[in-house]
Amino acid sequence: MSRPFTGAPQRIPGRVMCAFYDLGGEGVAYHDRHHRNHGSGGLNPIDGSYLNDFRADENVGTSYTKPDGIDNHPYQSHRPDMGMLYVGWTTPGNWLRYTVEVAEPGEYEATLLYAAAKDGSIRIDLDDDIGGEVELPSTGADDDIEWRRWHHWALVRFELPWLAAGRHVLTLRTTRTGEMNYAYLDFSRLGGRANGTLAPPPS
Repeated sequence: MSRPFTGAPQRIPGRVMCAFYDLGGEGVAYHDRHHRNHGSGGLNPIDGSYLNDFRADENVGTSYTKPDGIDNHPYQSHRPDMGMLYVGWTTPGNWLRYTVEVAEPGEYEATLLYAAAKDGSIRIDLDDDIGGEVELPSTGADDDIEWRRWHHWALVRFELPWLAAGRHVLTLRTTRTGEMNYAYLDFSRLGGRANGTLAPPPS
């Protein structure tokens, strides 16, 4: 069983940081087809700093937003904070698990901060409930600098099924195309009848 990265579940409502996926390793906390972290120890050389060395011994690619025209440029539809960790080098079939604590039952909206050079899609599962496909339109158009198309950050919003209060395991799956970066998921409650079940209340 996977364990929370910080020792405590990430909170819903609230922000779930994508790079803070659970502890437990390959096949337990994540599945990644790569055999090394292409961010920490690759793109970002190991130097003893928290950001460059972040989870360098795991297969999931992690990096962080940088200034000097890399993640702060005129093509952004959403300007990210600098030094913000994110997951990248994604491929279809990859997944990441997060232990979360839902404070109140209800319907929730999720907002994902992401960047994508091509159109793709993800799926959010909660425990044994399979979520629906979420389309992630490409954010990388209109930029002559090819590598920077992976650093055009944008927000996408989608609704989730009814969430019960308590501890759950949320799984973020890359389902189509890949080559997307995930920074965080913001969860906000939409309201509804507090019946404590995972199924949506009857209409």
